[in-house]
Amino acid sequence: MRDQRLDILAKVITGYSTSVKAGDLVMISADPVAQPLVEALYEAVLRAGGHPMWRVASESLADIQLELASDAQLDYLNPLDKAAMETVDVRIGVWSEINTRAGTRVPPSKHAKVGLARKPILKTMLDRAAAGELRWCGTLLPTHGLAQDAEMSLRAYERFVFGAGLLHEADPIAAWRAIHDRQERVREFLQGKKVLRFRAPARDATGGGHDGTDLTVDVDGGTWINCSGKENFPDGEVFCGPQGVDGHVNYTFPAVHDGHVVEGVRLEFRAGRCVGASARTNEAYLIEMLDQDQDARNLGEIAIGTNYSIREHTRNTLFDEKIGGTFHAAVGAGYPESGSTSDSALHWDMVCDLRPDELAGIPGGTIEADGEVFHRDGAILIDGWNA
Repeated sequence: MRDQRLDILAKVITGYSTSVKAGDLVMISADPVAQPLVEALYEAVLRAGGHPMWRVASESLADIQLELASDAQLDYLNPLDKAAMETVDVRIGVWSEINTRAGTRVPPSKHAKVGLARKPILKTMLDRAAAGELRWCGTLLPTHGLAQDAEMSLRAYERFVFGAGLLHEADPIAAWRAIHDRQERVREFLQGKKVLRFRAPARDATGGGHDGTDLTVDVDGGTWINCSGKENFPDGEVFCGPQGVDGHVNYTFPAVHDGHVVEGVRLEFRAGRCVGASARTNEAYLIEMLDQDQDARNLGEIAIGTNYSIREHTRNTLFDEKIGGTFHAAVGAGYPESGSTSDSALHWDMVCDLRPDELAGIPGGTIEADGEVFHRDGAILIDGWNA
């Protein structure tokens, strides 16, 4: 018997996140290990009157490609994949890694080649989404590999994942609409602000910092977006397309990308570009990713985590970037609807904690908007906000 929580998740994804309607062509992209969720989504799309299709995104075949493909094969863009992104009305992606470290020993240059080859597909997705021609959502199916990264049993990780999605609520869709309304207060406060400043004290050697964080981000002319379960599920953030950035940031949590875990990331920005990058582990990988194309060193997104039901990092960006009391920033591509013009094959979110560490005696951080502190020690201070 299928886990009933998957049926609830499928109803939320199709009925709320992507609002599947009669006649929609819906592409479900997932590994075969996620077939129980694929089946639940397939049924939900049919009940909504849509036309479901399953695109098999095989983890094992991706491993084989990275191991055996020539440079020419890595550079190849499958025209069928491109045509699908140009055609579908809805794309639902499912992350369900069994081995989250499969790509760790793959040369970074290979990862960069695959990313560059698929850059036109990413651009098409972002452009069509910004134009309202494509609805998309990414979600996660708990696996032993993902649970191991989170240092949990599979049962505990399932409770964490489905709990973060509010699937235990009597009406999860109503709960997410309420979250949207609450986050809208933050979005409205930030829209029209010109400059944000993020400051956090230095953390110890395991916390990802040496000289702390002092980052000034120009958001004048950008558009703040309320993320409440539409394009990521679960969700909980507000973000904007930066127009410029100066300063430095030491990221608290490990930055994870394509199976590589990079700890102690420090980035320095000047006049909108990353001009310095270092890390305690996998520094070479970090730098190669930042050098893969012209815009990879741009700041494509600046965001504030607003999901206070997620309290601990699990080495999975889908959840870590949503933690209430944090902010995150993505190098590389930005979302056109947010005002970003950064066009890269890379989009890498990295997370900085602003909450105090009482055990270590480390105070929290602040976020200012046009000189006004509205976020202190991980708490949002806007009138009417009650996290």
